[in-house]
Amino acid sequence: MNSQSRSFLIISIAITTAMALASSAMGQKMHGSNSATNSPIDPKQPAGRSALRQIVQDQCVLNWQEHHNPAPCERVFLADPKNGSSGYAVIASPGGGAHYLLVPTRTMAGIENSELLDPDAPNYFAEAWHARGLIGAFVGHDVPRTVVGLAVGIAQSRTQDQFHIHIACLQQEAFKAIHLSADNIMDVWSPITIAGSRYQAMRIMADGLDASNLFELLATLNPDARHHMGNYTLIVAGMQFKGGAGFVVLTGTGPSGEILLDSTCAVADGAV
Repeated sequence: MNSQSRSFLIISIAITTAMALASSAMGQKMHGSNSATNSPIDPKQPAGRSALRQIVQDQCVLNWQEHHNPAPCERVFLADPKNGSSGYAVIASPGGGAHYLLVPTRTMAGIENSELLDPDAPNYFAEAWHARGLIGAFVGHDVPRTVVGLAVGIAQSRTQDQFHIHIACLQQEAFKAIHLSADNIMDVWSPITIAGSRYQAMRIMADGLDASNLFELLATLNPDARHHMGNYTLIVAGMQFKGGAGFVVLTGTGPSGEILLDSTCAVADGAV
């Protein structure tokens, strides 16, 4: 074979290979990757103040109903599998780290939603506490209950118009302040200073939050709290009191509660 023929053959092989690769890539775009569960998720992610709601409702719930796959969420629970608005999802925080969000699958603006005071409403805080194992899975080791915090921010500071609960570790300064004050926190609301800000604190003696309606507890703080819950933040810190397992609940109209959380979970090193 002369040099001209060899050059022609090489060029022909290159063109054929390029066409095959292009065809394969196009096929993947059209049909999705060859995974255990083909996901219908649109790669164009929603943006803006409704992004969280859209991702949960239009992607996580749909993928769960059609493929029993919660992606891009970590978990989806539906009380009625046919009713996409009957449960909640847990999704990794867009900011990354050991930080997750529990999001109702129904449209719900925020902490000011009066439905949260309904005794028959889902106990979203209890479910958020049950999801804390995701933190340990992310950091690669178990984390004690005493370092885990849950938080709902005040209405004016939020960037998403969908109710959600933050799940992460406590920020180290908050962890120290709460535990130093633990013996003085009682079963009624009383003032406490955390990270330079004033909160009201209450103790709950229980291993979990299933029997506690934290929004109703907030409403007992004062008449303003009941009628303007959107002005208040709620924070829950896992505790181990001398009398047993429990929680410290914090509320206030100052800084939004998620600032007391830390997505690096640095406090878990050496915590008890």
